[in-house]
Amino acid sequence: MSGSRTSPKSPRAPRLPQELTLAGRDDAELVHDAKRLALAFGALDLFTPDDDPEDVTFERCRFTDTGLAGLTLHRAGFADVAFHGCDLANLRLFDARFFNTAVTTCRMTGTQFSESGLRDVTFEGCRADLAGFRFAVLRNVVFRDCNLTEANFQSAELRDVRFENCTLVAAQFSQASVRDVRFEGCDLSGLGGVEGLDGATVGPSDARSLLPSLAAALGIAIDD
Repeated sequence: MSGSRTSPKSPRAPRLPQELTLAGRDDAELVHDAKRLALAFGALDLFTPDDDPEDVTFERCRFTDTGLAGLTLHRAGFADVAFHGCDLANLRLFDARFFNTAVTTCRMTGTQFSESGLRDVTFEGCRADLAGFRFAVLRNVVFRDCNLTEANFQSAELRDVRFENCTLVAAQFSQASVRDVRFEGCDLSGLGGVEGLDGATVGPSDARSLLPSLAAALGIAIDD
């Protein structure tokens, strides 16, 4: 684990118009190549009428208490988008793209970002246990006050990523590639694939919770 420190930069915030058009049921129906621009989604459930749609894009949209739980989207795009209090549980995203996105106090249990690209994204106050980022590319991403218990970052590429005050108990980082990744005030107990964190920076309390996993990876027994 590296002890070097660089000045982290904050992810870019979503650029949203001052006035957004209120989304209706027609906007909630997601089909192939659907484009949703400058819309405010409230407490409604998005749905797919038939198969799993491809190439759905959202730009300059706000989601508040919106339901996307259980949807499957292929190559979806999200740019300048904000989610607040949304249900994203078991949302499955394959090869999705996120830019300038804020995700706040959302339910993300089991949400999958398989092979997706995330740049300038903030996750704050989210329940994201069992979330999956396998083979994803994360650049300039912050996880803050999130429950990431058993989250899976296997084979993910993390660049300029920060975990602040997060629970990462039994999270998996096997074969991950990291650069300028920092953990501050996190619980790393039972972390799997600790070798994948080569080059990361951890704080003193983080290191204590990580010690048993490091010892196990090196074949060292810790005497009680």
